[in-house]
Amino acid sequence: MKSRTEYSILNILTGIGGFALNTIMGLICRIIFVRYLSADYLGANGLFTNVISMLSLAELGVGGAIVYSLYKPLAENDEKKIASLVKLYGKAYRIIGLVVGGIGLSLMPFLNIIIRTPPHIHESIYLLYAINLFNVASTYFFSYKSSLLVASQRNYIVSGLNYFITVLQSIIQMIALVLFRNYLVYLLIQTVGTFIYNIWVSKVAEKFFPYIKNKDIQPLSKAEITKITHNVRDLMVYKISGLLVNSTDNILITFFKGLSITGIASNYTLLVNTLASLLNQIFNGLIASVGNHNAIEENEKKYELFRFLNLMNFWIFGWASVGILFCSSDIVQFLFGKNYVLSIEIPLIMALNFYTVGLQNAVQTYKHTMGLFYYGRFIQLFTGILNIILSIILGQIWGLFGILIATLFARLLTNIWYDPYAVFKYGFHISPIKYLKTYIHYILVMIITTIACGITFKYINLQVTFVMIIIKMIICSLISNVIFYLVFRNTHEFTKLCEIVKKMTLFITNKLKIL
Repeated sequence: MKSRTEYSILNILTGIGGFALNTIMGLICRIIFVRYLSADYLGANGLFTNVISMLSLAELGVGGAIVYSLYKPLAENDEKKIASLVKLYGKAYRIIGLVVGGIGLSLMPFLNIIIRTPPHIHESIYLLYAINLFNVASTYFFSYKSSLLVASQRNYIVSGLNYFITVLQSIIQMIALVLFRNYLVYLLIQTVGTFIYNIWVSKVAEKFFPYIKNKDIQPLSKAEITKITHNVRDLMVYKISGLLVNSTDNILITFFKGLSITGIASNYTLLVNTLASLLNQIFNGLIASVGNHNAIEENEKKYELFRFLNLMNFWIFGWASVGILFCSSDIVQFLFGKNYVLSIEIPLIMALNFYTVGLQNAVQTYKHTMGLFYYGRFIQLFTGILNIILSIILGQIWGLFGILIATLFARLLTNIWYDPYAVFKYGFHISPIKYLKTYIHYILVMIITTIACGITFKYINLQVTFVMIIIKMIICSLISNVIFYLVFRNTHEFTKLCEIVKKMTLFITNKLKIL
């Protein structure tokens, strides 16, 4: 057994390192994809990802509710309770896998309604959709065991296996694209990789927790099942509304502008989502440790840790948002060509969406690890409904920009303010005004930073080359970090951040000495 800090460091380092390698391979694979296949294939790939992501609403929050239920028994090493929870989880997910497959198949006849203009692809659009559907539905039969590893603060194992398989899969896919120029072959390789990973991670979970294979596992009590059911019910609405916000943009862009625009916009989305996923590795590595901390500590210590995580969250996502605004178009032009570059308002609204969502990370981590599923489940539904209504209205007026800004408006009017309110009022039991003051402070710092970068680049005209992109990123980084340091250097949270960085450096140094 390791300490929470050691588990967190291992999870973060594995997540960031593996993701960075996987991202590089994914970008190379994407470049080859663009060179050898048409933009319609990119659009189809993005569209299927959105449609099938929406099917995950069948999961109904079962995963989040049971992982939350695992924090305390794992902290207390209660093997019987852990085995009972995993058994319940397995039954639920096998049913969910069948439901996802069934609903997914029933949606196939409606694909031609979404794709109004016939795409320029060789394969049947229905066959490609079916393979994507199989990849997602089959995962439900295995993923519940990987969640046990995550809840036990061993996410570094899950991440390591995932990235190893994904990198190997990407290499094989690139070779296949060059040799065959066939999207179907590309997709089938992905299917094989997904299946191998699912089997492997299940076997590893059974090795760490062999008692989950016992045949005489006792079922949970009715009271415990009722509590989990209530949490699932509350998470169900939250997840459905989240999908309405996050998984409908490509569908609406395809409907209003066609698959080709979806493909072009997806290059920006790829960069933003890749960066978000990379940075989220930090918080993914912390979630189980925060859950363990919240299971045994008092509110005062919970809030103290939250303040530190919130500053770290702002620092990371504020810095990255500035980079998206000023560097994303240059990266797209360098990687994919001038034809894929969009006007400045697109990276601006993407940066704003990225920042507002990213700044919620600390709040969401605490909301889920403190079991506050009940609060805000309906307001999140309003977010999803507002997003669709505003996207339809503004999409007709402003096209791509209208759809993207509709998502921002929907969030600002609902969960951006309510989720912190719920965490502070019902989790910490202190005034939410404290968070509001901090949030406004962060916004003012971001405005100053953005203006400073804008003025700098107004007088520095850099050509789009690899070296110049790196220089531009360095300038953004220097300006952002210098301003952040000057503003926060005397705060308690910054002192805590420095302490954690020192601990992490010492931990890595000691591990390297052992190696």
